[in-house]
Amino acid sequence: QVQLVESGGGVVQPGGSLRLSCATSGFTFTSYPMSWYRQAPGKERELVADISTIGNTGYADPVKGRFTIYRSNGKNTLYLQMNNLKPEDTAVYYCKVTIRPLDGRTYVYWGQGTQVTVSS
Repeated sequence: QVQLVESGGGVVQPGGSLRLSCATSGFTFTSYPMSWYRQAPGKERELVADISTIGNTGYADPVKGRFTIYRSNGKNTLYLQMNNLKPEDTAVYYCKVTIRPLDGRTYVYWGQGTQVTVSS
């Protein structure tokens, strides 16, 4: 069974840092691109960053220069390093993988989410 488990969220002051982790199991980690999303209260879930199987990365404009997505293939774990956090970064953060096996279907898997709160 595919499982994604986020951790590392918490409460920090503006300008602080957090590192989020997404531990995975149940699929070949190195074979699929992965991504981080976030959802603030009353807003739609939005893409934060993604990473390809070979390490190419992309970021949403609000987090460029502050966040870094990376993966540890040896640990089957996805990370999001978050620096210079701002109050508008407050949200539940989710990791995601989309898997298309040979049965012709598309499967989207989400973690349970981890809360990040940035407040003075």
